[in-house]
Parts: sequence; structure tokens; C-alpha cells
Amino acid sequence: MPASRRAVLAASLALPLAAACSAPGGSGGPTRITFWSALRGSQEVVDAFNRTQHRIRVDFQQIPSGDQGGYAKLSNAARAGNAPDVATIEYPQVPGFAIDGVARDITDLVSDRLRAKLLPQALRLTTFAGRVFTVPLDVEPMVLHYRSDLFPGPIPRTWDEFAEAARRIRDGRRRIAVFPTDGATQFAAFAWQAGARWFDTSAGAWNVSLADAATQRVSAYWQGLIEDGLVFTNPSSGRQSDAQIGQGLVPARLSGAWDAGAQMKARPGQKGKWAIAPLPQWDPAHPAVGTHGGSTFAVTKDCANPEAAMEFIEWQVSHPDALRARLSSGTSSQYPAAPALVEVGGQAFDRSYYGGQDIYRLFDEQARLIRDGWVWGPRMSATQRVLQDGFARAGAGQGTVLDAVRDAQKATMPDLVALGLATTEHES
Repeated sequence: MPASRRAVLAASLALPLAAACSAPGGSGGPTRITFWSALRGSQEVVDAFNRTQHRIRVDFQQIPSGDQGGYAKLSNAARAGNAPDVATIEYPQVPGFAIDGVARDITDLVSDRLRAKLLPQALRLTTFAGRVFTVPLDVEPMVLHYRSDLFPGPIPRTWDEFAEAARRIRDGRRRIAVFPTDGATQFAAFAWQAGARWFDTSAGAWNVSLADAATQRVSAYWQGLIEDGLVFTNPSSGRQSDAQIGQGLVPARLSGAWDAGAQMKARPGQKGKWAIAPLPQWDPAHPAVGTHGGSTFAVTKDCANPEAAMEFIEWQVSHPDALRARLSSGTSSQYPAAPALVEVGGQAFDRSYYGGQDIYRLFDEQARLIRDGWVWGPRMSATQRVLQDGFARAGAGQGTVLDAVRDAQKATMPDLVALGLATTEHES
């Protein structure tokens, strides 16, 4: 990104609109849009959209997920000037792709009609200084997944009650849950729920405070569970975690709404044994949650027909047929960013796995509790790597959770300075 544009961002975060792109050609054929995504069901969505009309033709390419090289592929394509017209970007990566100029400012392309369809908390996660850079597809409030046959006593409503339940559950093999050493986004959601603001963009700068008071509270809580041997400390993905869940050694999981569908697909033999409850609260009188997971759609800087691209995006995120097409590819429990689609998702979901529970009603209630004010940082992938390295050390007794947070903040600052951003740094 040109230095002048970075200076604008550092001063006010108001990135200028990209230069107007050319209108569709006059060849008489449909306007062609390229779309890259790692999301399951995207081909089905594209096929359904292409059948609805003949003015726009979307060409789809499946790419790896971000952690497996998809974001690098998108960045490289943008540097070469041949990025797709539309790309999927998860929430934590939106600011970085906006700063780099890959995701264009689409504020003037987002109609009032579309804004009215979206959950405000979701749209605000893709909006910076009043400018919109991506459109949310889903937003995933954190919830408590638990084994109803293995969870003794009442379901915890507070984090203190969760710790009490952990003491009841602990035995020679079993622990209440996993503190995920690969779970930077889960930990961020815990801090978010408690009122943390790791990044904010007030006063014309990126203000960084990963170790703020709320995060210190969350860090101390999980550090206590680790030191008392009440939780496992290992990655939440991989064979170890699969074995822990499969063998009933972990009766509780803390993750986004989407994970209900993933659980169904991964462990069909545990049908009828799981239920979902609200995430434990710090203050039940003022409930709040953060999010874990969720994707958005960007119109890239290389798009020659942004209006056509936005028409496709709006259909993807708000039309019932788009969600039906996506769900036709397999089990999913994503919470749509357009609340009007919640009924569609709920009707398509097989409730029998969760004992008939209407989990979409729960997701709907929890999504409206997403705490406002959270902003992801400009280089979250790098921040997350350092944080997770620290979590692994903390799990091995070679540091603390708070050490990991402070190390991540130290490692984040040089990246922001290298981007030419105005920054401030705070402990609380």
C-alpha cells in the first residue's frame, strides 16, 4: 500500500475509496465475476446464484483455508494485480486486508436494504471509522457445548460455577475442558466477553492493550485452572483432542455456534449425548459474549465490476436459497449474519443429535449479546502465532497465560510500525 495511504489510515483510519472500476463490457454476454473461498458449500451457492439470472456469471475456485495458505494465495494474487473479484475473509483478518488495500472500501456499495438485513454487531466488526470493508456471512457467538450424560450438577451460569464444576468432574482421567494451546481466537473471545479491547482506533491511532485489566482477569482465571490441574492443556484440533472427546474425557467444550455442526459430523456415535447452553458469565446481570469463527466477503481492489460483485455478495448473505444451497453440502450450524435466515438454518438442522434442543433459538439469543467495541488488529495471524506459542509454554509450566499475552503484544507492535501506522501501547 502506498505510504500516503498508510498515513491516512494512521491518522484517521478513513481509507479512501478505490478508484472507480470500469463498467461491464459491451460484448452482450453476462458480466463475469470470479470468487475464491475455502468455505464448504460455496460451489453449491454459486451454482444456485447462476441459475437465478443470466446477467452475472460467477466462476468459483476452491482455495485452502487461511491457515493452510489461502490468505497467502490471495495476497500474492493482489500483488500481481489479478486477485479474484470476491474473496472470503475471516473477521480477524479483515483489518489487515483493508490496510494492505486488498479489500476495497465498499461503504458506498452497501445499500440501506442490505444494512437492514444484517445483525448490527456483525456489520460493525467489518466497519472501521465509519467505512465498511467486507460483508458478514455468519457470526458465531461463543457457547458452552456439554455432555448431558457426563455433566454432574447444574449447568454453570458463571465462571465461578464453571470452576466449581471442574473440581467436581476432575478424576484420574477426566477434566472439564481443554485450555486450547492453539486457541488464540477462543482466548480472545473470553477476553472480549469480559470487556477487553485489545485494539481500538480512537484518537487517530491504533491503540494496543492486549494485557488490559479484563484480559488480566481472564488470564488469571485460566492460569488458576491450569495450575490446579482442572483442565487439559493441548491443541483443540488434532488426534489428542479427538481422543479426549471421543473417550468422554472432556465433557465440556467452549467454542462458537458453528462447532455444533462440526461435532455432529465428527462424532455421529455421540448422538443424543450433547447439549448446548449459554457461555458462563462474569456478571449474569449484564450478560455478554464474544465470537469465535465467522466469515465475510470482500470485493477486492482488482474487481472490474464492483456493483455486480456486491449483487452476488448480497444474495449470498441474505437470500434463503443461498443458505439452503450451502447447507445442502453437509451438516452445518453456522449462525447467519442475516437474522431472517435463522429459521431456514433451524429447519435444516437435525435436532435429534442434541436431544431435540432448538439450538438455533439459543444461538439467536446469544448473538444479540455480542459485546460491541471489539476491533481485531492489523496483523492478527502473527499476533495469534506468538500468543499460541506462549500458551504451549504455559501449558508445560514454562510461563503463564499472562506472559503469553504480554509477549504477543510486544511482538505485535513492530508489525504495526512497519505498516506505517500511528500507534500507542497500554497495559490497561
